[in-house]
Amino acid sequence: MKLKKIYMGADHAGFELKEKLKKYFDKNRISYEDLGTNSEESVDYPDYALAVAQKVSKNKNAKGILICGTGTGMAIAANKVKGIRAVAAYDKYSAEMSRRDNDANVLGLRGRFFPFEKIKKIVDIWLETPFSQKARHKRRINKIKRFENHGS
Repeated sequence: MKLKKIYMGADHAGFELKEKLKKYFDKNRISYEDLGTNSEESVDYPDYALAVAQKVSKNKNAKGILICGTGTGMAIAANKVKGIRAVAAYDKYSAEMSRRDNDANVLGLRGRFFPFEKIKKIVDIWLETPFSQKARHKRRINKIKRFENHGS
């Protein structure tokens, strides 16, 4: 499955990093859609997390990147949308394994107090790492899907 689009969203604490990532994506010819916010004026992160998550849930060839102060709030909100497996990754290992083992489709990033060079490495690994397709990981993801569909 080829990645067709990245949907991006940020709150006020993630705005600056989102703008840097957009320039990085433009330079590397990576397709994205910016779903806001468009300034550092205070906003509510769930609005952007849910907008991105809904787009990703409808497009199996897409991924989402969400940015707030820690990446955690965005991931929590995004995970409320059926079909989303969002993770807040702070290093290359967590980014890689979230894709390889969990087939994560939304990445939460820390917009504050984190070097952009590390962010680029995390994003690159996350975008490039395929899901392993191992039976045990498929089984676990299917359990999550069943719970989403039936509640138990």
